[in-house]
Amino acid sequence: MSAQAMYQDKRMSAAEAIRAVRDGDTIVVPTAVGEPPALLNALSDARRDFRDVKVSQILPLRKYGYIDPETAEHVRHVAYFFSGATRPGGGEGWVDYLPAYFSELPALIRRDLSPADVVFALASPMDEHGYFSLSLAADYTMAAVEKARAVVLEVNPNVPFANGACHVHISQVAALTESSDPLLEVGLPKIGPVQEAIGAYVAEMIPNGATLQIGYGGIPDAVVMQLTHKHDLGIHTEMVGDGIMTLVEAGVVNNSRKNFNRGKMLATFALGSKKLYDFMHRNPALEMHPVDITNDPYLAGQNDNLHCINATMQIDFMGQCGSESLGFTPYSGTGGQADFVRAANRSNGGKAFIVLPSTAKNDTISRIVPTLTPGTHVSTSKNDINYVVTEFGVAQLRGKTASQRCEALIGIAHPDFRGELREAARRMKLL
Repeated sequence: MSAQAMYQDKRMSAAEAIRAVRDGDTIVVPTAVGEPPALLNALSDARRDFRDVKVSQILPLRKYGYIDPETAEHVRHVAYFFSGATRPGGGEGWVDYLPAYFSELPALIRRDLSPADVVFALASPMDEHGYFSLSLAADYTMAAVEKARAVVLEVNPNVPFANGACHVHISQVAALTESSDPLLEVGLPKIGPVQEAIGAYVAEMIPNGATLQIGYGGIPDAVVMQLTHKHDLGIHTEMVGDGIMTLVEAGVVNNSRKNFNRGKMLATFALGSKKLYDFMHRNPALEMHPVDITNDPYLAGQNDNLHCINATMQIDFMGQCGSESLGFTPYSGTGGQADFVRAANRSNGGKAFIVLPSTAKNDTISRIVPTLTPGTHVSTSKNDINYVVTEFGVAQLRGKTASQRCEALIGIAHPDFRGELREAARRMKLL
């Protein structure tokens, strides 16, 4: 049977396609924009027909009907990483959480430690060879495609056909449905004076020829906006966004001095504007790969001069970063922060930056603290931390003693809190 004949044989409505799901199944859904809205809305409409079905995903962008405490016994969300849609349920206990390094999610799936019975994914139109591109999020989904009993695709002409290890053949697909809605667009975060100041410190420390991993947020984007005078930068990251595209268009990123995948940008998911998604379509300079390729510290660390920029919410005197919870209340998830901190530490000439404003809640709370708030999940450990940057400067911690770390961190805290932080450090026998 030809690829086109198989396509027509497997084409159906979203309501029909979700019937590939059985009671007790776990459905794996790609990160963010890679989620298939028609399929997830159909699942939401029919959720009471199922029992004990789980939906596992990083960063859902829409509040689907199935994300509902009243029907959690029918369909329940399992977060690899929380978003605004799932955070309330995580705090109340009816959305579950699976802690894991982003880079290791494919291995958990392949080793049957995290189930993957069905895949629901947004895909590009099929090419002449019978392949779809899961360009918006290859992440852990490609591993789930290998393991799943049924792969169900939502085919949308607005999804770019990207290069890389992100392709699924029609013979691997159990069912598909079609949609044509515009892809969800996510704008750049707000950048204020604090973010600009932090970005300036980091940008100054990034040399020409560096390879970059850039997380999402106002501070990482502030760094990007201050790199327009650099030359020959490369990209090896988990997320490709509009900031990176801007650097490519400005001629700043050309990947010419990368020693690992020279000439290519690597990423595992995309989050941005329609212009970004158009930029990705058959772009020979960009490859979308599974997260165990992009985020594996050994592989990513083979890039010389790898400079990684990630944000945290709180850091203690030892350098432990609380980036994913407010106390014991979940906020996000482990994600790839620790992956890339470790990768940069392995890299010849690499630097790992953890960035944060010095205060929260209108300068009433210091984010640099003697000890993390009780219950806080440690995202980056004291043994992995290197550069910490606030609007007041840079603290380099790797290789420093506990007392040296404490002194350096107090030096970049907000001046209004330095006195009480020093007093706490003396009580803790650190100064």
